[in-house]
Amino acid sequence: MPKSDIEIAREAQMAPIAQVGEKVDIPAEHLLQYGPHKAKVSFDFINQVQQDRPEGKLILVTAITPTPAGEGKTTTTVGLGDGLNKIGKRAMICLREPSLGPCFGMKGGAAGGGYAQVVPMEDINLHFTGDFHAIGIAHNLLAALIDNHIYWGNSLGFDSRRIAYKRVVDMNDRALRSINVSLGGVANGFPREDGFDIVVASEIMAIFCLSKDLDDLSERIGSMVVGYTRDRSPIHARDLKGPGPMAVLLKDALAPNLVQTLENNPACVHGGPFANIAHGCNSVIATKTALRLADYVVTEAGFGADLGAEKFFDIKCRKAGLDPKAAVIVATVRALKMHGGVAKDQLGEENVAAVREGCSNLARHISNVQSYGVPVVVAINQFINDTDAEMAAITEVVEGLGCKAIVASHWANGGEGTIELANHVVGLVDGDTAKFAPLYPDDMPLVEKIRTVATKLYGADDIQMDAKVAKQLADLQKDYGHFPVCMAKTQYSFSTDPNAKGAPSGHTIPVREVRLSAGAGFLVVICGEIMTMPGLPRVPAANNIYLNQAGEIEGLF
Repeated sequence: MPKSDIEIAREAQMAPIAQVGEKVDIPAEHLLQYGPHKAKVSFDFINQVQQDRPEGKLILVTAITPTPAGEGKTTTTVGLGDGLNKIGKRAMICLREPSLGPCFGMKGGAAGGGYAQVVPMEDINLHFTGDFHAIGIAHNLLAALIDNHIYWGNSLGFDSRRIAYKRVVDMNDRALRSINVSLGGVANGFPREDGFDIVVASEIMAIFCLSKDLDDLSERIGSMVVGYTRDRSPIHARDLKGPGPMAVLLKDALAPNLVQTLENNPACVHGGPFANIAHGCNSVIATKTALRLADYVVTEAGFGADLGAEKFFDIKCRKAGLDPKAAVIVATVRALKMHGGVAKDQLGEENVAAVREGCSNLARHISNVQSYGVPVVVAINQFINDTDAEMAAITEVVEGLGCKAIVASHWANGGEGTIELANHVVGLVDGDTAKFAPLYPDDMPLVEKIRTVATKLYGADDIQMDAKVAKQLADLQKDYGHFPVCMAKTQYSFSTDPNAKGAPSGHTIPVREVRLSAGAGFLVVICGEIMTMPGLPRVPAANNIYLNQAGEIEGLF
């Protein structure tokens, strides 16, 4: 029986983190260590390398539409980074930090898998360096300032029906989606409706991941619109004197975290917005720092390319001035069979016809990513039961689309299993054929930006919204029309129906709600029945997580 991810991680021979930093010329004195195997990189060093060193080349890892069969996007990111180092390239990877919500919910850990992991795995998946706790408490400090201000006279004139700022917690908890606060009498304030989002959906998380430094962080926090007066004038976080104390809480967290892969190669793991309800990318600071330290930087964006890659290109790259040189789309035989109509309990049986049918999903993702002017390669993340005929079917379909599909066995073989993929990616990147451009211009009207994503990437005929949402967009257009849109929808389909597999077309994307993220600099567009506070599944992963008699963690996969 193969070893579990946590067993493999526990047996890892980790190098001292200062030794890992040496590989990319980070002096030991600029590593703020959290024990022997994890550290933050000092801002003094970051500011120095931003001036002294040229930028490396950026590679995105994205994926097909996820299924319960699994795709392995983070695993492939780690494996490709190790593969690049294996062929003699100076490479780093940049990942998001896992949220405790899915760790104890449905997904489990998010530090890679098999022999393509970042370590220390248990730390990364749990409290790590405390970044998410800092983001959550900074967010909730501002929520407390709002209700405290109202309690002490409300000189800013908050309309309690139009508070635009919820509280957050880093756990899936459906009971907190809609709550009443300030109950219990005069001493507790003025009762009103409120609710919680998960930390990874917080605007503070988005700001944290898009800020270029502490000054930018404070400025963005101050620009947040947290509520409105009765005449609908906006009230900003700076009006409550929020940016100062919030920046203090976030000061240490904003420095990027350095860890290592199982093969002792450097990895930045920092920030962590979800891609189905937020913008799905690790921090700009981590990515830009890595680009000054390495010749090749591999990063991933959450869920399928319709969500993570779209937001990476249209939000992160646009805002941070990044210029991606290649994209890797991860697919598995198992997942493509599910997109071809095969039930999960029948995935172990060879079914070439279903693989070909499911490749409609892969083909649309390839076309979508190519529309950004970025060259594409497909990584077939190999499972033990995949047959030669099934993998050959994927290769044939992909070659018919003018791309190459490469089988990668990094889960079983680490960097050795991605050498062919690494060499091909280097060829794409060094060939310098990328002509990256976002999907839409800044000056396109907000409604048309939403329609463009829905029709060009999701295969929809149109979008649909009621008069209230249409008016809200029209009002926002005046001051925020230059913002990109951050689409919040199910990750399980190009449509808003999670059961619509493959590449559905001709559907309508319903726009249920829009939320202004003035500090982050984008508009969140909530489509269909998406929740910004997930719930736990019937049998949560938490049920199988415990400490064994040796005090070691079990069940965290």
